[in-house]
Amino acid sequence: MKAVLSTVVGGPETLELSELPDPVAGPGQVLIDIKACGVNYPDVLIIEDKYQFKPTRPFAPGGEVSGLIAAVGEGVTKFKVGDRVLASTGWGGMAEKLALEEGRCTAIPDDMPFDEAAAFILTYGTSYYALKDRGALKAGETLLVLGAAGGVGLAAVELGKAAGARVIAAASSQEKVDLAIAHGADSGVVYPRGPFDKDGQKALANLIKEACGAGGWDVAYDAVGGDYSEATIRAAGWNGRFLVIGFPSGIPKIPLNLTLLKSCDIVGVFWGASVARDPEGHAQNVKELMALYAEGKIKPHVSERFPLAKAGDAIAHLASRKAMGKVVVTND
Repeated sequence: MKAVLSTVVGGPETLELSELPDPVAGPGQVLIDIKACGVNYPDVLIIEDKYQFKPTRPFAPGGEVSGLIAAVGEGVTKFKVGDRVLASTGWGGMAEKLALEEGRCTAIPDDMPFDEAAAFILTYGTSYYALKDRGALKAGETLLVLGAAGGVGLAAVELGKAAGARVIAAASSQEKVDLAIAHGADSGVVYPRGPFDKDGQKALANLIKEACGAGGWDVAYDAVGGDYSEATIRAAGWNGRFLVIGFPSGIPKIPLNLTLLKSCDIVGVFWGASVARDPEGHAQNVKELMALYAEGKIKPHVSERFPLAKAGDAIAHLASRKAMGKVVVTND
């Protein structure tokens, strides 16, 4: 089979298209004939050894896939050959085939395209866990989403709207804000590109406060980090919950006096670890997400598709922060 491998630490240009023996499904595993692989920000980090997990090289990036079950190992009871599935893989997805534990797979309906299925579980899983389990978002509350046009950001916009919240989309361009509004956001705000000095921080905080209104936000979903985080917390409402999702703009340093003055919480969101620690809770969340998909309340926005041979270009495009929605690598 073909696979795109990270053989040395580096950026997308270091990835190599290679030929490998086909994997075999071991006990409790299934072999997936991969049709599509979602591209996510952890793919940018993992090939540079900057992610929480550091797999042994060579390895293929790619943390979520969709495809057909090609074989099942001993003891597998949940799936059979020919079943359509999506799977959370961690890495290994940018290949033609992958063997992994059946518990990592979820059956998908016949009318769910493979590219949408490969763009589903990491973004919606992260955002649903963040908003439901960590942020306790309630109908009628105000949700502010930073990075609202990215994969997890758009998912948060849709899920916030499905929960009955007032959703404010924050992004770096009007085009991105317009996309978020098309996916359900009630309003939006375009923020300038950082970094910011003190005056810039104050101006950004005022911009966010104006967008949220006098009551501030109840839940803030921060998929950006950097200087944007402190400015966002300054616009918090009383008892607000600030959700820490990711740091493409850098890891922020937050003055903790802000949490006292706002009586607000800073809440970490580590979806991958939560799946391992609470598999029953994860299974319930996936069930609820699939129901929302079937009802048409959520739908991945796949903006670009790259063939497997151009997987490095797909990761580079995501790293440029110009991508909107989800980028997918396909094996058509």
